[in-house]
Amino acid sequence: MPAARESLLDAAGAVLSARPWPAVTMVEVAAAAGVSRQTLYNEFGGKAGLGRALIRREADRYLDGVDRALSAPAADAERLAAVAEWTVRAARAHPLVRALLTGAWDPRLPAAGRAPGPGELARAVRDRAAGALAPREDARRCELVVRLALSYVIAPGEEPDAREMLRLLSDPTRTAGDR
Repeated sequence: MPAARESLLDAAGAVLSARPWPAVTMVEVAAAAGVSRQTLYNEFGGKAGLGRALIRREADRYLDGVDRALSAPAADAERLAAVAEWTVRAARAHPLVRALLTGAWDPRLPAAGRAPGPGELARAVRDRAAGALAPREDARRCELVVRLALSYVIAPGEEPDAREMLRLLSDPTRTAGDR
C-alpha cells in the first residue's frame, strides 16, 4: 500500500499547507485523499501517527536531496556547495524541513515526537558525504558547510554563496580576522 500511503501523506501535506496542524482533521485529510477515514486510521493509527509519518517523509526527502547533490558528476567542492544550497532551499521552502534542521518547532506543525534532531541530520549528511566524497576531510567539511548553511536559515539574509563558504573553509592560510 505504498502508493496509498504516499497519497495520504500528500493529502496531509496539502491540508497542512492551508491550515495549522491543530486545525487539521482526519476527515479532511481522508477527503482530500479520496479515501475513507477508516483507511487513514488503518494506515497511521491516528493523527499523531500521521504527523510522525509526515515528518519522517520530509526528513527522508531532505536526505534524498543531499544524496542527489553528492552523487552529481562534479568535483567534490561543487558537490559540497550543492549540498549547502539544497539545505538552504529546502529549509526555506518546507516548514517541516526547517523545523527538523533548526529544532525550532512552530506550534502550527505536527509535534516532533521522535523526529531526528538537527545534530542527527547534520551527522547523517556528514556520513553520506563520507561515502560519496574522496578524503574523510571532505565529510567533515560537508558537515561544516551544512551547519554554515543553517545559519542562513536561522538568520536569513542574502542567498549564501556556497562556493565562497567552501573557499574560506579550505584556505588554511587565512585567519578568522582575515575573513
